[in-house]
Amino acid sequence: MLSRVFSCTTIGLEPHLVEVEVDVGNGLPCFELVGLPDTTVRESKERVRTAIKNAGFDFPPRRIIVNLAPADLKKAGPGFDLAIAIGILAATRQICEKEICKYVMVGELSLDGKLRRISGILPMALFLTGNGCRSFIIPADNRGEAGLTPLDSYGFNDLAEVGRFLSKTKSYPMVEKTNTSELLQDRMVSTVVDFADVKGQNTAKRALEVAAAGGHNILMIGPPGSGKTMLAQCMPAILPPLTTKEALEISQVYSIAGLLSKEMPLVTSRPFRTPHHSASLASMIGGGALPRPGEVTLATHGVLFLDEFPEYRRDVLESLRQPLEDGVVTVARVSSVMTFPARFQLVAAANPCYCGYYTDPVRECTCTPYQIKRYRNKISGPLMDRIDLHVEVPRLSYQDLNSSSGEEKSQAVRRRVVAARERQTRRYASEGVYCNAQMGAKERAAFCLLEDDAKLLLKEAFRSLGLSTRAYACVLRMARTIADLAEVEMITDEHIAEALLYRSFERNV
Repeated sequence: MLSRVFSCTTIGLEPHLVEVEVDVGNGLPCFELVGLPDTTVRESKERVRTAIKNAGFDFPPRRIIVNLAPADLKKAGPGFDLAIAIGILAATRQICEKEICKYVMVGELSLDGKLRRISGILPMALFLTGNGCRSFIIPADNRGEAGLTPLDSYGFNDLAEVGRFLSKTKSYPMVEKTNTSELLQDRMVSTVVDFADVKGQNTAKRALEVAAAGGHNILMIGPPGSGKTMLAQCMPAILPPLTTKEALEISQVYSIAGLLSKEMPLVTSRPFRTPHHSASLASMIGGGALPRPGEVTLATHGVLFLDEFPEYRRDVLESLRQPLEDGVVTVARVSSVMTFPARFQLVAAANPCYCGYYTDPVRECTCTPYQIKRYRNKISGPLMDRIDLHVEVPRLSYQDLNSSSGEEKSQAVRRRVVAARERQTRRYASEGVYCNAQMGAKERAAFCLLEDDAKLLLKEAFRSLGLSTRAYACVLRMARTIADLAEVEMITDEHIAEALLYRSFERNV
C-alpha cells in the first residue's frame, strides 16, 4: 500500500516542496527513511512510531519505507514528522487517502502526539502561495505566521486533530488572516535610550541623523565613557518605520532562524543586532553544514552595532567588506551555495588606542606611537573606505553634563529623517534604489548636482586629503543626504564641507 503526502522545507532562505512517499508492505517489521535525511530527520522514526500509538492510531508491524523526494535535496529539521505520520496512516487506510493530496503539511511530533512549533513557516507559506498550492496544515503555535499570507491554512494541536480533520469526522476553522499594514502601524518603536537622554555630543548626534537619513555606515571614535554606546542605542528610534515589504522580508529571515515569537509573528521595528567582539566568522556572516543566516543577515533593514570595533578578529572585520558593498552575502559549501540578504546599516564604536585616552585632554595616554598605530591598523583601509562617516566623540565637560538646556527628542529627529527618506523614495522610484547610501555611479551622475563653489571645494579636498574613489563617492552620497535634510536639490559648498567633516578622521589614521 502506497501513499503520497506533500511537505515543505527550507534550505538556507529558499523553501522547497517535498513529496513524502510511504510504502507499507509485507516483510519483516522495519522502518526505513531514504532521500538524503539528516540525523534530525532519521530520528523522526521513533517520534512518529510513538506519536501514532499515543494519538489513538495503530502503528503497523510491517515493512515501512519512506522516501523524501527529490532524493538529491538534503533534508534537515523535524518538520517532516507530521507528513510521515499521515502518510503511514493513509497507507494503512486509517484516514482517507484522497483528502491528503489537497494539503501541504509540516510539523514536529512529540511522543504524546502533540504538534510542536517549527521554524520557517512564513517563507514556506509565501512560497506555497506563489506556487498555487491549496492549503497548509501546520502546528497551532505557528498560526500567526501563516495568517500573514493569503494562503488557506489550518492549525492543529495534535496528530489526532489532523486525523479527524482529514477523515471529515470534525471540521476546524481556517487560520484567521492578519492585516500586516495595521500590525505595523499599531506597533511603536520601543527604545531604551532617547536622544534627549544624551547630554551634549551635538556633532555626533548630527552625524547619526545624517547616517539615518541616508542609510550610511558610521564609526564613532572616542575615549571610554564618552557616550558612544548610548548614542548607538538611540539609532533605532530615529530610523524610518519598516515598510510592509521590508517587514515581511526580515520576518522570513527571523522565522527560519527561529526568532519569531508566538505572540508577535512579524518583525515590526528595525533590527538592532549587537554581537560580542568574540563572534566567529560563521556567526557573523552565516554558515554551517547547511548554511544558516548570520548577524549581517539578521540585521537586514536595521542596524548592526559593533562595539569595541578593533577588538573583533581581523577575518571577521574583513568579511564585512563584500556585504557592505553589495547588500548580500554568499556562503559557499561543497553541497550548496546560499545567498542571504545583508542590507544592513553598520554602526561601530572604537577607542582611539589601547588605553583609550589618546587625544583626551584630561587623562594622559600611556600607549607608545607604535601601539597606537598597531591598534588603528586593525581596521583596514578598504574597510574604512566603506564606512561613510568617521566621527570623533570627545569627553564631556562638567558643564555639558549639568546643562539645564533641553536636548532634542528622538521623535523630532525622526520626523526629519522620514521626510528626507521620502524625498529619496520619490527620486529613486524607477532606479531600484531606496536610499542615498545605495547610489551607484549612474545615480550619482544624475542626482548629485553640485554648485560651482561645491565643485571647487570637492576638487581641493580630493587633492589635499588623498581621497580614494570610494571615499569620493561617499562624500557625494553624504552631501546628497545633507541637502535632502535641508530640503534642497542642488548640493552647495556647505553640504560638501559638512560631508568632509565626517571624513576628517582619515587624515589621522
